[in-house]
Amino acid sequence: MVELSVCTVTVTIELMALDCRVSAGFIAEYTMPITCTHLKAFMERRDHYHVYVIELSKDVLYEGKFKRCNPDYVTDKPCVYVGMTGLDPDVRFDKHNAGIQSNRYVKPYGLRLLPDLYEGFNPMPYEEACDKEVEIGIDLRSAGFGVWQA
Repeated sequence: MVELSVCTVTVTIELMALDCRVSAGFIAEYTMPITCTHLKAFMERRDHYHVYVIELSKDVLYEGKFKRCNPDYVTDKPCVYVGMTGLDPDVRFDKHNAGIQSNRYVKPYGLRLLPDLYEGFNPMPYEEACDKEVEIGIDLRSAGFGVWQA
């Protein structure tokens, strides 16, 4: 028999006055047992966002808007798309290729993921992922990459 250790979680809720029986600002506390396995799973969900970089075919340079957004592009550098997702980057790349919420340049020009450029950052909280996506785009563009971000 497997023995699970049990933790307790206290949830504090501040209630708003919905009717005359509860005054605004009333705080209710509820303590419930939860297994540490469930607690760990809950905590991991908080930091489940990923940034990712997809290499694009050089043919994307024939797209006027892409070229205009990358005036300092260096010819021998790759063209990339930088994104952020709550999914695994491989799953998100497959969705781009299938046309599911696909970026306009990834579906026709996406070649492969470039995990060396993002793997060390993942996973992270949502706010950090938003900031990191922009930071990676700026860093790659300053290194001469052709970069597209949604």
